[in-house]
Amino acid sequence: MSCRLSFREKRCYGFGSLQARGDLPLRTSTKTKTRLKHTVPLARKIARSLQPLHPNIDSDAADRQRVRVQSLGRAFAILEEVARHRDGIGLAELSKLVGLHNSTAFHLAKTMVSLGYIRQERDSKRYRIGLPLFALAASALDEIEMVNIATPVLEELSRETGESGHFAVRMGDAVVVIARTSGPGAFQLTDRVGVVRPAHCTALGKVILAALRDDQFRRFLERAELKPSTKRSITQVPALLREIAEVRRTGVAFDEGEFNLEVRCIAVPARDFTGQIVGAIGISGPIWRESQQALQAKTRAVQAAGARLSAAFGTKGVR
Repeated sequence: MSCRLSFREKRCYGFGSLQARGDLPLRTSTKTKTRLKHTVPLARKIARSLQPLHPNIDSDAADRQRVRVQSLGRAFAILEEVARHRDGIGLAELSKLVGLHNSTAFHLAKTMVSLGYIRQERDSKRYRIGLPLFALAASALDEIEMVNIATPVLEELSRETGESGHFAVRMGDAVVVIARTSGPGAFQLTDRVGVVRPAHCTALGKVILAALRDDQFRRFLERAELKPSTKRSITQVPALLREIAEVRRTGVAFDEGEFNLEVRCIAVPARDFTGQIVGAIGISGPIWRESQQALQAKTRAVQAAGARLSAAFGTKGVR
């Protein structure tokens, strides 16, 4: 059974002109059907247009941020491993060390190669650090920054050993002290920052000489005058060769009154993020307080300070 409602009755029951209640079946006129055909799709379009374009915009942004951070972390992990392997590293070993699939590591490395931060050798396909990274490191680790980084390390070393601490870098065939601290003990050395010392007769200088390549050291010996500062200074090439060979073997240099008869010194290398020696850190004290045995006993403290300073400069391990 069906019934036909008037327009007024439809309005009374709340039907409007679009549809009727399900419990009151209607016979819809042809005109009404035509109106419904065009009105319902339009209503649906309007409803869709009123929905937010990004219902989870905060969640999406957070996901994108996490992806970017993850990619940056992976890229820097690759960069650090490449920098740590001075002879280069292959893709398989690199992927294993950073914990990434070969294809993921390859695409990240390829991007950094295109930017110049790492390079790939043509024959071996091994990855190595690129020149732009050296330029960035050089601009960041200038002498002022070195002083800022070295000073707290020297202060701790002076408190621990009771002696003056020094950090020096190469300046031609000599070394220049760019940071120093005084220990708590009496009779501290009064060398000022900026003082230049000969390399062949100081502990700091011997560390710098030991860092030179063989060809660089040979040219140093050809042009340098091994002038004596005291009667204990090394002035003969064979003796200096033996001394530098020992410093290279042990990683520790001593000065037994060679620059100042009243002073003994000990020094070790400080390295940068590539493992290259960029300076020397050490302590100096009067000979009546720092006997050979006493100075030897403080070797470990100086080596620990050298490791801390190298870590602050970016190295991942001191050899």
